Amino acid sequence: MRRRRQWSPDARALGVVGDRWILLIARELAFGALRLSELQRAFPGMSTGALEQRLNRMTSEGLVVRHRYAEVPPRVEFELTEAGRDMLAILAPMVQWALRWAWSAPQEDEWVDVTAMFRLAGCVVAPPLDATAEVELIVEDEQGVALDLYTLRMANGAATVVHRPAEHADAVVKGTSSAWAQALGPAHSVGGLRIGGNRRAAEIVLAGFRPTGERAR
Repeated sequence: MRRRRQWSPDARALGVVGDRWILLIARELAFGALRLSELQRAFPGMSTGALEQRLNRMTSEGLVVRHRYAEVPPRVEFELTEAGRDMLAILAPMVQWALRWAWSAPQEDEWVDVTAMFRLAGCVVAPPLDATAEVELIVEDEQGVALDLYTLRMANGAATVVHRPAEHADAVVKGTSSAWAQALGPAHSVGGLRIGGNRRAAEIVLAGFRPTGERAR
């Protein structure tokens, strides 16, 4: 019988994460357990059936655990396992490669969710060792009303992101979704954003998304 799969660690890993949605779902769950409806809001281009299929696969692979609560109506949440969280380490080099070689303005078949970029900030922001700060990243509507926010924390040369307000914000960066898209996209045009507080800390965060390599030229 002809065997189609190679026995090697990279082939085994790609067999698990080769579907691009698997890592994207894991990225969303990195910030805590979510219901199916909450995950659907993050992926408006994916049908409910397709999302459930991926979650079932991630559960069978040991990447996700399903919590069922005896409530009316029934509540089900999905949470990353230790293996699922460990898999997120793959994201950083992938994101950095994409910023160097594959980054471009949004294409026709891509939806823009700048908060997805916020959730990736820990993969691309490389603060200097002397930088210790909390930077709030806020998406606003056209009237200046905050729609969502994340906080990036810098300490000891590393950056982490949490989905809640800063305990003590050293800098605050605000803008509409379109302004953020201009700032985080290959144009890296930050003029539409409003920066308050420690400007150096804010600029360190924004610089993490500056494209490099051939795409930058």
